[in-house]
Amino acid sequence: MQQQHPNLDLIHDFFTAYGNNDPLGIEKVLDENIKWHIPGEHPLSGTKRGIEEVLEYFKQLGKGAFKAEPIIMGVNDTHVIDCHRNWSNLKNVENLDNMSCLLWRIENNKIKEVHNFPENQKIVDVFFKEVYGEI
Repeated sequence: MQQQHPNLDLIHDFFTAYGNNDPLGIEKVLDENIKWHIPGEHPLSGTKRGIEEVLEYFKQLGKGAFKAEPIIMGVNDTHVIDCHRNWSNLKNVENLDNMSCLLWRIENNKIKEVHNFPENQKIVDVFFKEVYGEI
């Protein structure tokens, strides 16, 4: 039986905590100086710096009933790339159903930096502006 790369285990732990709405579980896998880059022109875009800002970002995502499901991951000793489906389930808005890829940088078995690459940034911007208001 082949052993899984520890960086994949780390990202799996993140997605498990995220899926269970477990901020303490998320915090455990993040470096204290985490940088999480969210592209676009919407109220949640920008670089989140530090655990507190990243957790607040995820709290905001929860208000949009935002979900993520990993599809495929690649790994080496310093990075993981994952592609996943994002979707929402809200009433009275056009819900999001979009793919994203995340590039995760890992240091000392912690998530140090994340870059988000949405399939269609315009769709993401429209959804977040509708749910969270204009910038």
